[in-house]
Amino acid sequence: MPSDSSGRQPKYQRIATELKAAIQAGTYGPGDRLPGENDLMAAHGVARMTARQALGVLQTEGLAEARKGAGVFVREFRLIRRRGVQRLAAEVWGEGRSIWAADTEDREPVVEFLSVGEEPAPPAVAAVLDLAEGAGVCVRRRRFLLDGKPVMLASSYLDAGLAAGTRIAEPDSGPGGIYARLADLGRKPVRFREEVRSRMPGAEEVERLGLASGTPVVLVSRTAFTAEGLAVEVNEMTLDASAYVLEYAFDAP
Repeated sequence: MPSDSSGRQPKYQRIATELKAAIQAGTYGPGDRLPGENDLMAAHGVARMTARQALGVLQTEGLAEARKGAGVFVREFRLIRRRGVQRLAAEVWGEGRSIWAADTEDREPVVEFLSVGEEPAPPAVAAVLDLAEGAGVCVRRRRFLLDGKPVMLASSYLDAGLAAGTRIAEPDSGPGGIYARLADLGRKPVRFREEVRSRMPGAEEVERLGLASGTPVVLVSRTAFTAEGLAVEVNEMTLDASAYVLEYAFDAP
């Protein structure tokens, strides 16, 4: 019997809740087709728009995906657990591993290198890196894919003078990535700060990440600092919110 609170829910939300429970119970497994709009209309006595909204809830939450001309299916993609503290340990990049690969466990990640070059520093980045406004920064732009799906866009900003003539300014920065190269330059990152917020994506982000309608993005801005407190990198990341779990484990101060 529905609780008072469920009774006050819009019909489409109640239907979506039932479908989610069925997915969690294994009634519908990864790749299975969910009941279509006509099925939901008949089973629940609702209008087509209500049935469509219910399926839309599952798509927005990343549990299902629509396939043109075929229906709505339980999503097969496994969520990425981004362990925000452990992935940045020096043992990861210091041993020549990619911190991105540390997120993906036994799956094969793909990094599409979009561009690298010198650009005028955005005001916010210049302030963090303690550069004059408009000073040159080396910008590295990448797109990250897992299981063939785009999941993250990232742009790293570093002082152009520091990066000049090093592998930081090349598409392939070498084993361990730019943090290992910074360590080679005597600018080893030992402390990080991340700021996290969310919003709806812009048109370019929707296209580059292949986002379903209504899917938000998570913005992570990370700054890397040396032992002396010098900021040496700002990394602006845009994550598909339906693809990630953000995990932070730390000791109480």
